[in-house]
Amino acid sequence: MSETVIRARNVGKKYRIRAAGQRHQGFRHLLEDIVTTPWRRFRKNSPSTAVPELKEGEKTDFWALRDVSFEIARGEVVGFLGRNGAGKSTLLKILSRITEPTEGRIEIAGRVASLLEVGTGFHPELTGRENVYLNGTILGMSRREISAKFDEIVAFAETEKFLDTPVKFYSSGMYVRLAFAIAAHLEPQILIVDEVLAVGDAAFQKKCLGKMRDVSEREGRTVLFVSHNMTAIAALCTRGVYLKNGKVRLIATPREAIGAYLNDGLGDQYERVWDDVNTAPGTKDVRLRSVRVVSEGKTTGDVPIDKEMSIEVEFWNFTPDLHLSVSIHLLDQFAAPIMSGANFPTSALGVDPWRERSYPVGLFRARCTFPQNFLNNVNYRINVAILRNFSSVEFIAEDVVSFSVYDTGTTSKEFTGNWIGVVRPRLKWETEQMAETDSERLTPLSLTR
Repeated sequence: MSETVIRARNVGKKYRIRAAGQRHQGFRHLLEDIVTTPWRRFRKNSPSTAVPELKEGEKTDFWALRDVSFEIARGEVVGFLGRNGAGKSTLLKILSRITEPTEGRIEIAGRVASLLEVGTGFHPELTGRENVYLNGTILGMSRREISAKFDEIVAFAETEKFLDTPVKFYSSGMYVRLAFAIAAHLEPQILIVDEVLAVGDAAFQKKCLGKMRDVSEREGRTVLFVSHNMTAIAALCTRGVYLKNGKVRLIATPREAIGAYLNDGLGDQYERVWDDVNTAPGTKDVRLRSVRVVSEGKTTGDVPIDKEMSIEVEFWNFTPDLHLSVSIHLLDQFAAPIMSGANFPTSALGVDPWRERSYPVGLFRARCTFPQNFLNNVNYRINVAILRNFSSVEFIAEDVVSFSVYDTGTTSKEFTGNWIGVVRPRLKWETEQMAETDSERLTPLSLTR
């Protein structure tokens, strides 16, 4: 059994929020009140800036985290997901011992290095060289240990030219490069990285992700990672923790956690109907009436992989003689675009009869059909766009419907593993023998050298 290095039990963090206009009391604030009271009274009585009277001592409690429990084993890479304000950063600050929990208990076995904000742990007046030693000392490293890693840290951070420059002159990207290099190379048992990597450029982000993978896989260290980059979490992490409103909603594989996070709020919205034309997506000329997913003659959010599936789009046209077309955008569970399709290109399967016609006033339905054995068994989302004259976009309605494709077992005899990718088309394959050979005369190339 893997060794547990982090154990959280019913962790909660409460903050006290004061009503607008209230402040912490102190001698300095008392003097400020004496000086500013006449002006505040004038503003309160002014008709244009009237401020409602606040009840004295009015306060409220806000739980940033509540009843959070989990265990993390040595060598795991765990991604924390959630919207802004879900409690991710608060949790990492507790794990980094920057703040204490209001309730519950956290047990950590090993030295922790944290990278939570740009410039965390840096002294602005010290040079990059001096901050490397300062951070290493804070992490509990000896000067000899820091010196042994120094050249590797500087090379990774790519800050050789500015090594003896005070870090207060560094850009945010330089800050992050040096801070991450220190945190990753000074051998902490647990590395905690917040969204701060987003400050760096794409090449450095890729470099950091590779380093975190090496830290985990080759060196057996634990990594806690917060990011809004779902692709990075899916590629790097072994587990995902989805936080919502300060509580753990799901702990699962990265794919399952990401799917729950991205689809939360969408629900099983495989059909959307707007009965009130005034609130329907669109413009004064064209508005949506409904969008639905149809398979086997019924509206559904669960589509068999070996059956056809259609997206039906109903829309109103209020202006005569418009040349309109409908386009759908297929996205994966990470909201990354997979493909788009419209009803105006010619196709081997036929041409939409409305392709060359102008639309009169009325209600219309466009249907796009996907063949069987085309999509993979993952979650999908649909955007709908209405175009005018085949080119200009009238409007786009995002995340209109979502659905899942499931494997019915018809292909289980062909391949028992998970098919990679977001599409899974059955392509034409042909294999032919090029020549006859004598197996006894064949010699592996490696043995002839």
